[in-house]
Amino acid sequence: MNSGGTSRTGGEQATIALINARLVDAESGRDEEGGLLVENGLIKDLGTEFRRNAPDGAEVIDCGGHVLCPGLIDMNVTTGEPGHEHRETLTTASRAAAAGGVTTMIVTPNTDPVIDDVALVDFIQRRARDTALVHVHTMAAMTKGLEGLEMAEIGLLKEAGAIAFSNGRTSIASAQVMRQSLDYAGDFKALIVHHLEDADLADGGVMNEGEVSSRLGLPGIPAVAETIMLERDIQLLELAHGRYHAAQISCAGSLEMIGTAKTRGRPVTCGVSINHLTLNENDIGSYRTFLKMRPPLRPEDDRLAMIEGIRNGTIDVIVSAHDPKDVDVKRRPFSEAAYGAIGLETLLPAALRLYHGGELELMDLLRAMTINPAKLLGLPSGRLTKGAPADLIVVDLDTPWVVDRDELQSRSKNTPFDEARVQGRVLKTIVSGRLIFSDGRFT
Repeated sequence: MNSGGTSRTGGEQATIALINARLVDAESGRDEEGGLLVENGLIKDLGTEFRRNAPDGAEVIDCGGHVLCPGLIDMNVTTGEPGHEHRETLTTASRAAAAGGVTTMIVTPNTDPVIDDVALVDFIQRRARDTALVHVHTMAAMTKGLEGLEMAEIGLLKEAGAIAFSNGRTSIASAQVMRQSLDYAGDFKALIVHHLEDADLADGGVMNEGEVSSRLGLPGIPAVAETIMLERDIQLLELAHGRYHAAQISCAGSLEMIGTAKTRGRPVTCGVSINHLTLNENDIGSYRTFLKMRPPLRPEDDRLAMIEGIRNGTIDVIVSAHDPKDVDVKRRPFSEAAYGAIGLETLLPAALRLYHGGELELMDLLRAMTINPAKLLGLPSGRLTKGAPADLIVVDLDTPWVVDRDELQSRSKNTPFDEARVQGRVLKTIVSGRLIFSDGRFT
């Protein structure tokens, strides 16, 4: 494993031959019929010569002509463990991940207690090693208690295995603390991942500020609450020397800022949630609280801008923004309901909506969910190449199905895609060379 990640894998394994596949790899641009050999948890070989042929004695998996690609890497997963296990555990989250084709999930520090201590990083790693089906890496807290007042021990936390640093779903108001965090993290070549929301401008708002919020009679959050925080952070990079990643952008203004910063050579990357790529503020409809999230869903023009950001590479990664909430805090009037939606299991099917609708190419989608997050986090996975970890998925791009929240693996059921018609589903999930999910069942 790498960078403190854990999973329930290990031991000598027989050779596995995945044949009759469509090999799709965003790093190399490979898209061809072929097959792949797995041995001792790693990719041993791949290519067109394995389309029909397998070595003697190998365990053969016929992919039926379906896509064989790297497993997804989700950089934004909130679980309830520790502190809120009734919402989600590492076990249930990892089952949802495996069913959705996510072979690596990065868990955020906004737990109870907050992951701001070496012992808690170790706790997450041990729990994941014992209970999770997929790789789990820890994103530790930037500030103690996520209060934004005092830096956490970034160096010690990174040494303990933290793969990146975040203030959870709270922005750091103090420019001085943010500057210090960037500088200190830069000394350790650590990635800072920041939520973008000015708390004062967002105060009291529950959805995007605009015509729809006025019509629904709901207080709004202006897009400038996001862009003003992003502009400050980018300017701080003129003074600091750390690597900066905007956790989720949601509006055209943020996209333009990121593009300009990249053109100027700033060490800036960003992510977008699958929700903001496939939904807009109109989907809230009759006050659907499962669509209440942070950042809020924006107008259609902003959604289209996010798609263009993936297409032209300005946006680096797509995340599920998985944030489980129970019925008690979601089944309330919209203004009182908690923010958050689950998404591990629907990340790929929702993304395939964009592919089938002609809005994005399959390679663009996979790039943002495999090799790009792998490179950002320094992981060896996310690619089809000899010697890489055999974290793989087989995907039927065409199977239609209807999302039923009661059938999802997550403990909480607050999916924004409930009853949505989607097309495409994960058939098999392989983690470190072990088949853990096949044809709707865990193995």
